[in-house]
Amino acid sequence: MRQHVDLLKGNITTALGKLSIPIMATSFIQMAYNMIDMIWLGKVGSGAVAAVGAAGMYMWLSNGLATLAKMGGQVKVGQSLGAQNYDDARMYSKGALQLGIVFALACGVLTLFAADQMIGFFRLNQASVIQDAIIYLQITCGLVVFNFMNQILTGILTAMGNSRSSFVATSIGLLINLVLDPLFIFGFGMIPAMGVAGAAIATVLAQFVVFVIFLAVIRKETAMFHDLRLWKAASKKHVLTMVSIGLPSALQSMLFSGISMIIARMIAVWGDGAVAVQKVGSQIESISWMAAEGFAAAVNSFVAQNYGAKQYERVRKGYRTSMLIVSLWGLFCSVVLIVFPEWIFRIFLSETEVMQMGIDYLRILGVSELFMCIEITTAGAFSGMGKTIPPSIVSIVLTAARIPTAYLLAETALGLNGVWWSISLSSVLKGIVLVGWFMWFIHRHLPLQKKAGEAVALPEEQV
Repeated sequence: MRQHVDLLKGNITTALGKLSIPIMATSFIQMAYNMIDMIWLGKVGSGAVAAVGAAGMYMWLSNGLATLAKMGGQVKVGQSLGAQNYDDARMYSKGALQLGIVFALACGVLTLFAADQMIGFFRLNQASVIQDAIIYLQITCGLVVFNFMNQILTGILTAMGNSRSSFVATSIGLLINLVLDPLFIFGFGMIPAMGVAGAAIATVLAQFVVFVIFLAVIRKETAMFHDLRLWKAASKKHVLTMVSIGLPSALQSMLFSGISMIIARMIAVWGDGAVAVQKVGSQIESISWMAAEGFAAAVNSFVAQNYGAKQYERVRKGYRTSMLIVSLWGLFCSVVLIVFPEWIFRIFLSETEVMQMGIDYLRILGVSELFMCIEITTAGAFSGMGKTIPPSIVSIVLTAARIPTAYLLAETALGLNGVWWSISLSSVLKGIVLVGWFMWFIHRHLPLQKKAGEAVALPEEQV
């Protein structure tokens, strides 16, 4: 099919480009969902932004469960296709979707009954902000099943070399969200103004439409999705294999978001405006890391298929190429955030009392963009070989270090900026350590071939 990119032969840069550009564009579009919410809610006030920021932390936390199913499914589908084992590829696809449904239902039920306690964790100051956060959380997490399914289907299609369909589906969802957001937030005609609740409803409706489009796409992928019978349990062996691969990444994602929640609670001491700055600042910064994650997804599929096909030298060359590309992107993002912070932040919030905090946030985090991008891309390469433990260890240990570092630096003259520096410095260290680990790994386990076309056996030991 023309939508599929052949990752096993041909020019590596071309293959990565054809696969990664739609994925990165899809990542930008997914980022734009939240950015559009922030822009419109910023016109309501920093309180509305703080409410969505607090509730959004739990959406981020729940995405760890989607990551388990997506990562396990994407890696094993890619490896199975590379080894031309199509029955296994279909079983892994089925198992990933079933895991996603179970996780989404569990998250939805928990959110509906415990939203008050979950938002109470952040110790927000204003009653109206707290109530808005509860409503946003119940709507978005209560109906998170569409979000989960979209992520998992994106991963499976990417493993197949088809990133264009995800781009088209997500683009349509963005357009719908773009139209519905102002209508539901501010009201129009017979549509009442719903504020934060309107933003949540617009987002969920857009995700539902994207899911429907995905259903239409996979109906045409008969080789992979024909007769999946989701009501029949997938093979226990296949599910456990996916869990073993996806669990480290899921724990990494959930601990990362959990640590961010603790930091959000910490900065609430500086007022709800500081919480709003963290939310807006992270959305702006996501321009960098969402693009890197999109590129890492392409690297993941490229490595998975070539690893499954035992083309180990191609894995090495693909990593080198990807690191060059993503390093240029990271440097560009650093320059933009450091040089133009006020101009960028003013798009979202213009209140005088939060402006300087926002400028400081962007400049401090701008220092670490290059290192964050190479860390994310290297994690994608590790995961493509089924080695999800190294990036998880690095991320968990150094991200956890943000908490004591933030407490220490916040007690100095830096104040709130000390918290931002704890985040930036940990990203720098994660990039350096993980790249060093990967270089050691490929030097030891993927030696250079002596002759062109000579296969190199890879030992089976785990890292």
